Amino acid sequence: MHFWLVELYLVVAGVIGGLLSTIAGMASLVSYPVLLSVGLPPVTANVTNTTAQIFTGIGSTLSSAKELKSAQHATAMNAVFSLFGSLCGCILLLVAPAATFAKAVPFLIAFAGCLMFYTLLRQTPPTGGQAHPILKSVALFLVGIYIGYFGASAGVITLAILTVTEQLPFTTINAIKNFISFTGNGLAMIIFAFTADVRWTVALTMGIGFLVGGWLGPRIVRHLPIRKLRFAIAFAALGLAAYLFVTTY
Repeated sequence: MHFWLVELYLVVAGVIGGLLSTIAGMASLVSYPVLLSVGLPPVTANVTNTTAQIFTGIGSTLSSAKELKSAQHATAMNAVFSLFGSLCGCILLLVAPAATFAKAVPFLIAFAGCLMFYTLLRQTPPTGGQAHPILKSVALFLVGIYIGYFGASAGVITLAILTVTEQLPFTTINAIKNFISFTGNGLAMIIFAFTADVRWTVALTMGIGFLVGGWLGPRIVRHLPIRKLRFAIAFAALGLAAYLFVTTY
């Protein structure tokens, strides 16, 4: 009975994480602490979480096919620079001591929460297409490093960059953000499969939930006001960062 409760726990966490990933880019606020709670060490939880999130990308890509088809060039170009960064981030995670990673996580999550607040509280809405292409490419490369290293709330950062550099509807920008996360996580999964301690059974179980949440998320974005939800997620990010800071230090 305990086994099936744990399996259900992982699937439900995956569904919620998939929704958070596609709506706000913050899946790891749920999935990472859930993996820690079932006994996985920090680095193992991180690489398993990254692997499981592949299923979110599959679901969101299928669900956002219309938006991605309307912006194929922008999708491909943005994803390429992020992929190069993701490769560097994976290498950084594998060579850095595990203790360093555990101590960095609370600050990474807090940064993501603060960035979300910043994007929500801006008095003047950003105008797309103003940034220099090189600056955008560098920014996406740096986000890719973050995706490969940890990735929690990387979608928030990606969404902020695309909002101020692309003259596209929000639903399309959100779809590109999801695709960038998908490709970055996919590359990381391939690398981690040969170099890290991925718990494949756990990743597959949580991945079922991620697939469902990833498929539902873009549909929710099309029909619901997301601003209030993102405020709630930003508060949750800061709360989780505070909790992990206390437990880590």
